[in-house]
Amino acid sequence: MRVRAHRGAFAVLRWVFRAMPMPEAMRDRVRQRVLSSAPALIPPPASGQWRGYDSPQRPRIHAGSRAIGYRARADAPLPDPLPARLVAFYLPQFHPIAENDAWWGAGFTEWRNVTRALPQFEGHLQPRLPGDLGFYDLRLPDTLRAQTELARAYGISAFCSYFYWFGGKTLLETPLRQWLDDRTIDFPICLCWANENWSRRWDGREQDILIGQSHSPEDDLAFIAHVSEYLRDPRYLRVDGKPVLLVYRTGLLPDPRATAERWRGWCREHGVGEIHLACVHSFERADPRSIGFDAAVEFPPNLSSPSSLTTDQCLLNPDYQGEVVDWRELAREWAGRGVPPYPLHPAVNCGWDNEPRRPGRGRTYLHASPRGYREWLEATLRNRLPRSDGADLVFVNAWNEWAEGAVLEPDLRLGHAWLEATRQALTACASPSPALTPRRVPSEHTAIVVHAWYPDVLPEILEILGDAVHMHRLVITTSPERRLAVEAVLRQRDVRAEIVEVENRGRDILPFLQVAGRLLDEGVEVVLKLHTKRSTHRNDGDVWRHELLRCLAAPDRFRAVLNAFDEDPALGAVSPEGHMQPLHYYWSANESRCLYLCRRTGISAPATDADQFIAGSMAWFRLASLRPLFDAHLHVDEFEDETGQLDGTLAHAIERIFLLVTKAAGFRVATAAECVGLPPHSDDAAYRFARRSRTG
Repeated sequence: MRVRAHRGAFAVLRWVFRAMPMPEAMRDRVRQRVLSSAPALIPPPASGQWRGYDSPQRPRIHAGSRAIGYRARADAPLPDPLPARLVAFYLPQFHPIAENDAWWGAGFTEWRNVTRALPQFEGHLQPRLPGDLGFYDLRLPDTLRAQTELARAYGISAFCSYFYWFGGKTLLETPLRQWLDDRTIDFPICLCWANENWSRRWDGREQDILIGQSHSPEDDLAFIAHVSEYLRDPRYLRVDGKPVLLVYRTGLLPDPRATAERWRGWCREHGVGEIHLACVHSFERADPRSIGFDAAVEFPPNLSSPSSLTTDQCLLNPDYQGEVVDWRELAREWAGRGVPPYPLHPAVNCGWDNEPRRPGRGRTYLHASPRGYREWLEATLRNRLPRSDGADLVFVNAWNEWAEGAVLEPDLRLGHAWLEATRQALTACASPSPALTPRRVPSEHTAIVVHAWYPDVLPEILEILGDAVHMHRLVITTSPERRLAVEAVLRQRDVRAEIVEVENRGRDILPFLQVAGRLLDEGVEVVLKLHTKRSTHRNDGDVWRHELLRCLAAPDRFRAVLNAFDEDPALGAVSPEGHMQPLHYYWSANESRCLYLCRRTGISAPATDADQFIAGSMAWFRLASLRPLFDAHLHVDEFEDETGQLDGTLAHAIERIFLLVTKAAGFRVATAAECVGLPPHSDDAAYRFARRSRTG
């Protein structure tokens, strides 16, 4: 009761505070002063759901398995010129120093935080482990060289490295000195003075200062003299010829305007020249001009309050006290922000989860995805980039914040997917905005995806499809040992197809997700999903398959369905009539996994008996309607080993939520009969191809 009262009182106070008329910068300052002086005002976060037993969704193999959407490194041209210079925040805390040895134990680096993380709830993606670059040591010059080469290949123009200066003492400067001393690392950097005290906040003792700041006029001059060696370097990042220098928290400076004047005066007197000073909007949003700075730099996810998702999560740790919020809201809100009246360098974020630094008490932004990040970056480049001279910087948070879950570097789960999304956004924004008027779906934007586990059934599918296999892209997934048989069928019928070898896991569902997500990125809009369904446990399996194929793929149906997608941009899925079944009839063996998938995809759980699924898992889909499922990036290892299961697997659960996902994404569902103008088909009769098993 006390906790509920605390939360209620805090909600009222926050509402009153937000309703008070005051400038944004003042609101930020007041908020920081009140919460830092009275942290007890903040109520404990809401609790997730603890079932009292070990979850079947707990990862049980290893933390380094690949997910759907994994991208290997691929070289591709970048637009020239780039539509903007992307500057990624860079953390240098990946090498041991004596101070960290004393504070956290011998050999400490950020990797220790990263590798100790554990998943706290179902679908919590921890630990997140590095991919191609490995657990690198920044004392090795080749590490920074490899990072800069990779960044440049994907369109990152510079790193903004945090710089740790404490009254004349620097920490973690080794990588920067290597850059300074090695002119062959021809990649721009700039510095961001992280001018906070260092405390034991990782273990919750925020008042225990490890090393503090000593801001003073003398310290201002000592600081600028020290960093001037970097500012003078011809490789250093510049705006209008001026070296760029960021301050993370100008609100902690006693007099930021006086500091700026001292720095500018010193640089003029000592041959550095004019400098471009930027204040980071990390905790406060001051107009940079009011404090003598030239521009502001955004820093998402700070200064945002997406909806909490904590109570929806099924806990793996019953003592979890962290918070889960929705990254998609963050991306939509920031992408839609206007350009303020003061100079601003906008920023985007590629995810956030500081669980490694605060075990059991982290803040996790759920549903971050490379596609969502790409769209946020595209919107920022098109709509939020000031069009004045030299104002072409967009910051990315971050390149390698591994312990805070903000990472562009390749990881074991998704490989180079975040970097590929960066390159795609830059490429898209180098050309004019696409037309907003609806257009027909051309043949090259339509694909037929067939999972051929039984190659002897493939001729039947090709026969029904007829000329469509020659007019549209055909992708066939099959296991390696069946590839030769599939190729023989294609040669016999003179059909060209892209063959993708897949593991015998997840039936036809996992191969489809692996291929369809890639097709979406390649510009395919509409897909017909088929498979060589045999249902050997039934006597009428061939009848079932033939009926599904006839409804969806016969020539008159094929043309009619494509026309329906052309005419209605809101059409997301077309199902075979007679095979749309009430979800609750076939719920019991799949309920827990379906609800898990709803949480993973960020959609609402089925609420009424009207929800349906497509029995047999063959249908037409507008790929955009399945985005929530693609962007969940399920791990391949989550799909059970194939043992002939008839129900209750993750693949069966995904089959049951296809239409839930489509509708949650804002699209509607039709039947193939409707597309050819036939009257609606009633699905009320008992379904002859499956036995009902509803809950209760």
